[in-house]
Amino acid sequence: MGWDFETDPEYQKKLDWVDEFVREEVEPLDHIFPHQQFDPMTDEMRRVINPLKEEVRRQGLWATHLAPELGGQGFGQLKLALLNEILGRTLWASVVFGTQAPDTGNAEIIAHYGTQAQKDKYLQPLLDGECFSSYSMTEPHGGSDPTQFTCRAVKEGDEWVINGWKYFSSNAKTASFLIVMVVTNPDVSAYRGMSMFLVPTDTPGVNIVRNVGLFGEPMNEGYHALIHYEDVRVPADALLGEEGQAFAVAQTRLGGGRIHHAMRTIGLANKALDMMCERALSRTTQGGLLADKQLVQGFIADSYAQLAQFRLFVLYTAWEIDRYNDYNRVRKDIATAKFVMPAVLHDIAWRAMQVHGALGTTNEMPLFQYVHLAAVLGLADGPTEVHKVTVARQVLRDHTPAAGMWPSEWIPGKTEEAQRKFASVLDLEIGNL
Repeated sequence: MGWDFETDPEYQKKLDWVDEFVREEVEPLDHIFPHQQFDPMTDEMRRVINPLKEEVRRQGLWATHLAPELGGQGFGQLKLALLNEILGRTLWASVVFGTQAPDTGNAEIIAHYGTQAQKDKYLQPLLDGECFSSYSMTEPHGGSDPTQFTCRAVKEGDEWVINGWKYFSSNAKTASFLIVMVVTNPDVSAYRGMSMFLVPTDTPGVNIVRNVGLFGEPMNEGYHALIHYEDVRVPADALLGEEGQAFAVAQTRLGGGRIHHAMRTIGLANKALDMMCERALSRTTQGGLLADKQLVQGFIADSYAQLAQFRLFVLYTAWEIDRYNDYNRVRKDIATAKFVMPAVLHDIAWRAMQVHGALGTTNEMPLFQYVHLAAVLGLADGPTEVHKVTVARQVLRDHTPAAGMWPSEWIPGKTEEAQRKFASVLDLEIGNL
């Protein structure tokens, strides 16, 4: 059995190109079009962004998260992880490369569960970068427990009528369509009684009540919508997958989305570490560089160790997904990467912020944004605590209770067992003394 920690030379050339392209051409977009990556494109933006997208396509790096038969490049999750490490450094990179959330996950479930007509109408424009989408699942009262969802769809003739509330539907205000998870049969288990629908955002009754912002953003100018679905009528063919299949569809989407978040977080955490090291080598205090202070050295060492462990685990999990082609089989490790991720970003960004002193807390450095993003990542796609429960339950399945009164590794018992095992040998040796 061989072990190999090298990237094949041909793909490494692509990664080297991406690294330079993102640094020189994409990272500046964060400063000329800040936080506008999901806004409708203006003519000015198109003049800048479209040539970059075309260059990515020429390089064969557009929408690499999907297999060729699904409209992507077919590089698989491991190669996508290596790519996303670079793209994670900047807000605009995922848009330029066609791998932005939530569109990647939405594209994946349409590709897997959509009819040909649905793929033509929704998937192809998404892959071409012509539109944005929104995943409308969370409800204000439901939190992390989808069994509490009440948003309902009722069949009336050839139509479904949707009524209820959804919360934190990201990018809904600029999306062309929403994927909505609703109750279609309240008389059975929630795991069999929910369905997914494709709903154009201009459908009558889709009311965006507020665009909720994150901390620091102006009121009602955020990207996470509170939506009231009020007698929203959609045709029967708006159903994504089979009726009652929503949980299976959701796991396909969320499994990929969670590991993709982790991939991009590696790049962001590494950027924070780079900033920390640069500052340590640039700033002098109390007669010496910050880099010579043992506490700062401890910050750097702890950050490097945290990031290296996290990166290797994410790459391993991506490899597992490629090998088994089954998100559910890799569920334990995806959940582990998901709950480790916020702490890695928070800890490294916080240390970097401290090394920068007062400057690190200002809006002239991005570090506090990273700290805040860590909090968001701890809640997005399921909170950290829920994923810890998932991991613990999966781990416990591989273990059994002790057979008797004492633990299986109880030393007196182990000693007695060993003495019985080697009794004849021990007796012979004793007799020869």
